[in-house]
Amino acid sequence: MVLMSPKEKMTAALKAADEETAREGGRLLAAGKLVAFPTETVYGLGADATNDKAVASIFEAKGRPQFNPLIAHVPELSWVGGFAEMTDTALRLAKRFWPGPMTLVMNRTKACPVSYLVSAGLDSVAVRMPSHPFARALIAEAGVPVAAPSANISGTVSPTTAEHVRQGLENRVSLIIDGGPCRVGVESTVLDVRGDRPVLLRAGGLTVEEIEDETGKGSVLFPESDPALPRSPGQLSSHYAPSLPVRLNALFAEEGEALLGFGKAEGAVLNLSPSGDTAEAAANLFAYMRELDRPEFRRIAVMPIPTDGLGLAINDRLKRAAYPRRVTKQS
Repeated sequence: MVLMSPKEKMTAALKAADEETAREGGRLLAAGKLVAFPTETVYGLGADATNDKAVASIFEAKGRPQFNPLIAHVPELSWVGGFAEMTDTALRLAKRFWPGPMTLVMNRTKACPVSYLVSAGLDSVAVRMPSHPFARALIAEAGVPVAAPSANISGTVSPTTAEHVRQGLENRVSLIIDGGPCRVGVESTVLDVRGDRPVLLRAGGLTVEEIEDETGKGSVLFPESDPALPRSPGQLSSHYAPSLPVRLNALFAEEGEALLGFGKAEGAVLNLSPSGDTAEAAANLFAYMRELDRPEFRRIAVMPIPTDGLGLAINDRLKRAAYPRRVTKQS
């Protein structure tokens, strides 16, 4: 039996054309350029996480506040020890849920090469191993951890297709890689794992129920977050927002509204999941919000969505999308 390295295993899962694209994308990342690429959650805007100038270009391209941390992506667990301190809790969760839609916030090592811009000046660093085989192959080709927030203008609806990326960032990146629609459709779950119990900083593609199946029922802590001092991506009050205002928990559409339905939804323009499946709803959320963000409507009304399973992540995104903004689109 021939044993393959992790990089060889990832490459074996890709088509020949994808291998060449991964090599080209990795070369650009290593050269300090920006590359937009698919993951299982949303499309990421990648840069060499150890290169201050490259990381700064992410903030410039997105118009993202520099006090908002980024996530460093790795292709395999063995990379993490070079820049983050893994507690027993971190290692336990990583072995269970990586690769997958889970980000772990850990303390930086003293010799951590990851730019402090990624950490927003904090002594912690957020790390994820995506499950999309192309994403991991790309990072392995780059040879460095890759900082990669969602590939969109900051605060707007996250991209789940390459076309969404092109609509916002086409002239600001060196390469946009089309990997088709994202399977999960919402960003990763972010957990602070510097203590004995995981602290939920952002609900996402891994449910609390799944986490507590590993760590024990009731073990996950839910802290109050300060939008002015975010410890994790996705903690700003106004985020994931279309240009139209959003009205939550709507049972019907008012005049001029586009109704985004869930379950049985008479009069809905689009339905996140006619069967009431929160996983299906999460996969459709950002794409449908973009589709309804049209000038013929004055507002997007969203039907109630339960908080079980991925519903917690969906409601988090909707709450931030609906947060009052100083400037809204007028009818």
